[in-house]
Amino acid sequence: MSDTTVEHGYTADKEAYLRRLRRIEGQVRGIARMIEEDKYCIDVLTQVSAINKALHAVSIGLLEEHIAHCVVGAANESQLTGNPEIVQEKVQEASAAISRLLR
Repeated sequence: MSDTTVEHGYTADKEAYLRRLRRIEGQVRGIARMIEEDKYCIDVLTQVSAINKALHAVSIGLLEEHIAHCVVGAANESQLTGNPEIVQEKVQEASAAISRLLR
């Protein structure tokens, strides 16, 4: 096993992402409590909508980080090596991720 770790585009903002995800996790637990307490459907749906929006924000942030770090890095490497497949692979990854987010 190697001692080197891969640095991802989001690494610099890792703690911020973790805080956001912990907040979302708390919101999900809150919705479970609302269901247990038979709260009004519309109030539950409002909270579900808030979670969806928060997850969407995390997703967009990660996608931006991927493009800025991984795709740009692949483009630079592609230019240095003359191998266009390097950048095409990262662009396809980003396109697939966008497609999954839109489903």
